[in-house]
Amino acid sequence: MNIIVIGSGGREHAIIKKLRENPEIDRIYALPGNAGMKEAECVSIGAKDIPAVVEFAKTNEIGFAVVAPDDPLVLGMVDALEEAGIPCFGPTAAAAQIEGSKVFAKNLMKKYGIPTADYAVFDSVQEARAYCRSAKTPIVVKADGLALGKGVLICQTAEEADEALREIMEDRMFGDSGSRVVIEEFLEGPEVSVLSFTDGKTVIPMVSSMDHKRAGNGDTGLNTGGMGTVAPNPYYTSDVADRCMKEIFLPTIRAMNEEGRTFRGCLYFGLMITKDGPKVIEYNCRFGDPETQVVLPLLDSDLFTIMKAVREGTLAECEIRWKNASACCVILASSGYPKKYETGFSIDLPEHPKHGAEIYVAGAKLKDGAVVTGGGRVLGVTAVAPTLEEAIRNAYDAAGDVHFENAFMRHDIGKRALAAKGE
Repeated sequence: MNIIVIGSGGREHAIIKKLRENPEIDRIYALPGNAGMKEAECVSIGAKDIPAVVEFAKTNEIGFAVVAPDDPLVLGMVDALEEAGIPCFGPTAAAAQIEGSKVFAKNLMKKYGIPTADYAVFDSVQEARAYCRSAKTPIVVKADGLALGKGVLICQTAEEADEALREIMEDRMFGDSGSRVVIEEFLEGPEVSVLSFTDGKTVIPMVSSMDHKRAGNGDTGLNTGGMGTVAPNPYYTSDVADRCMKEIFLPTIRAMNEEGRTFRGCLYFGLMITKDGPKVIEYNCRFGDPETQVVLPLLDSDLFTIMKAVREGTLAECEIRWKNASACCVILASSGYPKKYETGFSIDLPEHPKHGAEIYVAGAKLKDGAVVTGGGRVLGVTAVAPTLEEAIRNAYDAAGDVHFENAFMRHDIGKRALAAKGE
């Protein structure tokens, strides 16, 4: 069978590598992919170019499609492919609104009693400013729509909130995504990411993970798309997992069904473990990045079989196993990221990474026949080991053999997780 994977980042590379394990799959096309994806044939069709993707799928005998990024999902890529007779893994546009609009997600949680932070919604910058002046700080300001994972600003004072509102609503730093904002109470506690497979009836959570969003060591600097991850997350205990299933996961699936927006695909739960229990910070309608790069290497079952079961509504019959191990992913980025950075530097990768580590390429392009840097986050190095401490050590050891000019990485990925485990 020939399949296509829509997207171009490290998440897509991790999905492609895992799908490659299935002998039923003949050719994998990445649309558009990147120069580091050696396991797929890259085709220069944009991830949001729905007509071109559909035409490619029809003319190349594609038997299955995996739509990975948020933008094409929200725009209706799955709807268009399914209408053309191409089976897909991923939610419809109606279901993808759970990420496409934070206002929709917050109102859904309020309506169905799913625990989350208190909030207010504004499409007037003056009213939003007036609210912030009387609100307790810190306070969180979020652009309503998609913003590449960067549309959330934590404000310590009313003045900072005023500046955030100016950037989002007046300067439109996130485009039309900032025409409305959600202003939330600031929650405290450890964060946990839980990706889950769901066919709209059954929910099977994947191994929990811990993301590291800030650019600098010690969780300093600007928010990024993610500088590294570890799995499992030590704060996600069996008791917390039970509460999440009863109070958050299943109620969310039921709520989406009630709204006529049945969700099939990967539903990502961004959680905060507060003193009052787990609460939802955000939903994503797809695999997280870079969470996928630590979760999928721990999957001990066939990903393609699971994806087909999700699409066919037979997930309850699917046996899903996980390795009794830990994983760590260290991101190597271009100096200056997430602000201004240079690209075009040659990437030197080891042929056989140490410790059996996987290298997932996120931002690379071809230049004069050579693979060079082509983005802010360039690649992730993931190691799997029996213990978290060993996985972290091995990931950094393997990352030391990757070289490109202007590279930088955090040197404390997993440090908080080890402290939580008392190691």
